[in-house]
Amino acid sequence: MLKKKSILSLLLVMIMVVSMAACGNTDKQTEDENNTPAEASKTIRLATTTSTRDSGLLDEILPVFTKETGYDVDVIAVGSGEAMKMGENGEADVLLVHSPEAEREFVEAGHGPERFDVMYNDFVILGPKDDPAGINTAAPNNAKDAFKKIYDDQIKFISRADESGTHKKELSIWKELNLTPEGDWYVESGKGMGDVITMTNEMLGYTLSDRATWLNMSEGTDLKIVTEGDKDLFNQYGVIVVNPEKNDQINAEGAKAFQTWILSESTQKLIGEYGKEKYGSPLFTPNAAEAK
Repeated sequence: MLKKKSILSLLLVMIMVVSMAACGNTDKQTEDENNTPAEASKTIRLATTTSTRDSGLLDEILPVFTKETGYDVDVIAVGSGEAMKMGENGEADVLLVHSPEAEREFVEAGHGPERFDVMYNDFVILGPKDDPAGINTAAPNNAKDAFKKIYDDQIKFISRADESGTHKKELSIWKELNLTPEGDWYVESGKGMGDVITMTNEMLGYTLSDRATWLNMSEGTDLKIVTEGDKDLFNQYGVIVVNPEKNDQINAEGAKAFQTWILSESTQKLIGEYGKEKYGSPLFTPNAAEAK
């Protein structure tokens, strides 16, 4: 009887040892999976402005990128300022933004090796179709005159107020005029471009928008373009890969693949075709080749 108990005890100990070893291997496997080098990942984090999403461009081109390279794309659509903060913090692999001055500062600070022009369009000022403030008559192609009238008459204006490229363009116009917008007429939304267009439509006010998002959302609204064609409303987009030294989760290989792909001749052609069939002209004009 004693011998049987000893054998049973020995078996129990062996079972416990095997079980602990198995758990240890499982934990190690889970740990290894969690610490897989970013370069081995087939997903990249693209921090970009809301205009590339709300215009429909990303839905058009990213499936092609995935098909051609095998990389899936996790899109984080925020203002350009927030996108660059994510890059600074190592929370994104690559940026597609439209705030050139801030982009150059980003690179100079060592957060990314280099920026490249990708495409451009322009900004437009939107207002109600009946244009009660008469902006289209007073300033059809002069952004500063339009903003001055909006300020003087305290016309309802909805601002992105989110440090996006559009917001920075708006602020630059106020700065050139030496004016500080404030008061009930000036609505600081903190929203993306699509949401701001919706708010502007609901409030029958005025706002600054990139043309691509406006064209993609214009149908069914009570808004129209009241000011356009001013050279000061030029809107350039750039791509920057994030410095891989930020942390070991940066997918440097995937980010470089995206940059190379979006600057390629075939992708530039794809960008240049987007919107032509529906609107008669592209929503973005590719210009990567011009910068080379």
